[in-house]
Amino acid sequence: MISSLSGVVTHVALNSAVIDVSGFGMLIQATPQTLAGLHVGRDALVHTSMVVREDSMTLFGFATPGEREVFEVLLSVAGVGPRLALAVLAVHTPEDVRVAASSGDTKAFTRVPGIGPKGAQRIVLELAGKLAPTGEATTSTPAVAVPIWKEQVLQALVGLGWTEKDADKALAATAQAEPELVAAGQVGDILKSVLRDLGRGASVGGR
Repeated sequence: MISSLSGVVTHVALNSAVIDVSGFGMLIQATPQTLAGLHVGRDALVHTSMVVREDSMTLFGFATPGEREVFEVLLSVAGVGPRLALAVLAVHTPEDVRVAASSGDTKAFTRVPGIGPKGAQRIVLELAGKLAPTGEATTSTPAVAVPIWKEQVLQALVGLGWTEKDADKALAATAQAEPELVAAGQVGDILKSVLRDLGRGASVGGR
């Protein structure tokens, strides 16, 4: 079992990254938050969980052991696969998940794309007693005004090497030029459009 990777980051994409470990390029799937901390050409340490299936072996990477622990507990819930567990951690911090699970907050889970009311109830029921709050500060609350898709796009851009300022300017330019695209809130489509503008040098000075 591979529990962590340490090496040089050679590639960062929207949902994944490659880390060179002693000459082997190790592909990991990760949340935008984790990817935002990885930069091409720099050393990195990620904690990993391997999901083995009949036709594949996939490594999932996490910034902290606590994030990995919550991911693995989420996988114990019926109907929750690795992609959905990763989506939960893309929306909520590990502590947010612990608090929601222990308090029976189904609404917190319905804020995750792909989880409806029934799925949220099942998650809360099956996580009962498995995840307890650690006392760490939580960050995601219903009062947060920044849309989840915007946070994810900005984090992905930063993970790809742009500064927060340039990423924000590029996203604002795309929102102005393509309001209908942004209104749909599809992270992948918005990111592709922003990257096209960045590639043309339309939104960031000097890049």
